[in-house]
Amino acid sequence: MKRINIGLLGLGNIGGGTYQVLELNHGHIENVTGLDLRIKKILEIDTERDRGFTVAPGVFTQDPEDIFGDPEIDIVIELLGGIEPATAFMAGAMKAGKSVVTANKAAVAANYELLTDTAEENGVLFRFEASVGGGIPLIGAITEHLCANEFTELLGIMNGTTNYILTKMGEEGRDYEDVLKEAQALGFAEADPTADVEGHDVANKLSILMSLVFGIRVRPEEIPTTGISRVTKQEIDEAASEGCVIKLLASAYRTKDGVDCFVQPTRLNKGHPLADVRNEFNALFLKGNAVDDLMLYGKGAGPFPTASAVLGDVIAIARKL
Repeated sequence: MKRINIGLLGLGNIGGGTYQVLELNHGHIENVTGLDLRIKKILEIDTERDRGFTVAPGVFTQDPEDIFGDPEIDIVIELLGGIEPATAFMAGAMKAGKSVVTANKAAVAANYELLTDTAEENGVLFRFEASVGGGIPLIGAITEHLCANEFTELLGIMNGTTNYILTKMGEEGRDYEDVLKEAQALGFAEADPTADVEGHDVANKLSILMSLVFGIRVRPEEIPTTGISRVTKQEIDEAASEGCVIKLLASAYRTKDGVDCFVQPTRLNKGHPLADVRNEFNALFLKGNAVDDLMLYGKGAGPFPTASAVLGDVIAIARKL
């Protein structure tokens, strides 16, 4: 059985979920793939926090070179979040001959060319399925199974926090601030929810998707973006009276002059497939010239769904190794 050693950068929410899913499903992964995946080193500053599971002695390190310089480590998983030092660490791992997997949409969106070019220059693989849509296999579907299509339209509900808030406001008639506090208590929203509710998280994901779907590079800050913090109950009620719901959509359309894109609260007719995507669920609606209309749906966030996508990328790389 082929042993694949992994270096994990970060043991926070998603890192912890990835560690637990690998431990939980290790035997199943072995049976299905013939691969023995092992996390050999974990880069983490806070090694004493109670995470609800234990890590074997000697696995933690606070020096990234313990991972990059270890010839036995084949794959590095980056789950630190943020643009830096995550980008520098991913590039450093690639230059050391390690393939890299990440769920970090901010770093991928900000440094897409740098990361993809560095991987190619060093003959390693770079995969980022979990950076868009959590556990929904969007990127693999677009780049592999659907790559024969020329796409003309992309619409996505790409943030569980905002979709949860808008769902509760619409179905239960509640105020924005009230639902936001509930979402924070449930763990759907961060203590500082700005990136979610103002649409920045969705802009990062749309930037990545446009690179893959349309083959064009639009940086997140270049995408016109409006969040949901100013959406009122009155606007939601007015939309409902006209047979519509309001969703925070990532939108991109191919035009004769290129591609138009934006992130903003948008009215959807209740007959549209995305209108029924509720609470923390995400979905991506695509229109291709061969496949026609297609929607991919599932949990777009959370430790275990995201870990599913992370480990799917790890297994894909390990099979090539």
